[in-house]
Amino acid sequence: MKKYEFTGETKEEVCGTVLKQIKRVFDGQIGGWIEKEENLSQVGNCFVSGNAQVLGNAQVYGDAQVYGDARVYGNALVFEDAQVYGDARVSGDAQVFGDAQVYGDARVYGNALVSKCLFVQQIKYSITVTDSHVFIGCEMHTWEVWERDIEEIGKKHNYTDKEIKQVKTLLKVLKEQVQ
Repeated sequence: MKKYEFTGETKEEVCGTVLKQIKRVFDGQIGGWIEKEENLSQVGNCFVSGNAQVLGNAQVYGDAQVYGDARVYGNALVFEDAQVYGDARVSGDAQVFGDAQVYGDARVYGNALVSKCLFVQQIKYSITVTDSHVFIGCEMHTWEVWERDIEEIGKKHNYTDKEIKQVKTLLKVLKEQVQ
């Protein structure tokens, strides 16, 4: 038995891609938008809801959830118990899995692998951390680079000494959470 079906509602994206709205069969809950059936598995508890979109060759499966205004596209994979929500974007060949939560304005792209992820709205810029990388504003580096160069990077972005100290403390706490 199918887990979801198309409602018949469609919308065209800026690039001309036509997205189709889905509906969960067992309870009739209206879901989000997918380009094709291959984007969302009929197996497991995975679902796309709200205004969320999954398109291209992206796939959502297992018990993963994509909701809010999130977008998953390209060749991205979201699986296991992962959640992508808010205005988050997962694209390229990125994989989000395990208990990872990608949300807010977070961007996961390229060949990123995220099995644990935290997002924090900080004083000046949002901070997204994974087990291997830290994204602060538009700067993305490994943990090693941040630990070594935080003062230099902070000064480049007009952080005060107090703000740099706060970011250092915050990163120390966040690193313990994801590693």
